[in-house]
Amino acid sequence: MNRRRRIYEGKAKILYEGPEPGTLIQHFKDDATAFNNEKHEIVDGKGVLNNRISEYIFNNLNDMGIPTHFIRRLNMREQLIHQVEIIPIEVVVRNIAAGSLCKRLGVEEGTQLPRSIIEFYYKNDELGDPLVSEEHITAFGWAAPQELDDIMALAIRINDFLSGLFISVDIRLVDFKIEFGRQIEGDMMRIILADEISPDSCRLWDTKTNEKLDKDRFRQNMGGMVEAYQEVARRLGILIDNDRPGQSGPTLVK
Repeated sequence: MNRRRRIYEGKAKILYEGPEPGTLIQHFKDDATAFNNEKHEIVDGKGVLNNRISEYIFNNLNDMGIPTHFIRRLNMREQLIHQVEIIPIEVVVRNIAAGSLCKRLGVEEGTQLPRSIIEFYYKNDELGDPLVSEEHITAFGWAAPQELDDIMALAIRINDFLSGLFISVDIRLVDFKIEFGRQIEGDMMRIILADEISPDSCRLWDTKTNEKLDKDRFRQNMGGMVEAYQEVARRLGILIDNDRPGQSGPTLVK
């Protein structure tokens, strides 16, 4: 394989120079991290599942007219994506109380929120990705007011789609984290969805049992992380069970 120029490596993904100007290759790793990288393990198969689940979701969002960086899947671990200037803000959309919201506000986990809540976190590992307000974002120039309006409008549309998608397969979308970037084409600039959407970045609970089908299984030492991700992929139709003689275990649909 030709040696590729590495652009950036994060906790769960690597970005390589793409085959054409304005493109990158996004490689999904098997690394599982939590608590700002204090907990770290290699979980075989996680990257493959996240690649395929994120591909499925981004394809659907593209079809809906929601702009994303996703172009196409290249192989089991990699996607071709548009290169964007990442806005240093993590956008968290919450539908049900869980995680840090419960710790900060004393709300019982599983409480249905009166309406969906959008939170912003400054992307800075050294500071622990602190919670910030819209005023912080615009005052420090991380995003302009109009960009923030675009981000919030897209986040609401994405939440509506994801909530419907998952409830149709008996999964409750508790919350999720997304990132956005600026795509510049000539004199034009637009805000588009970037990064990934997968069980790494969503809290997903079974509607009947409240079984957790997401990264909380790793955070809370519950075990069965890959099996939970496989179950999400299976319900979305990405994963099928082999029932032919001589085969065992699930297979990802091409």
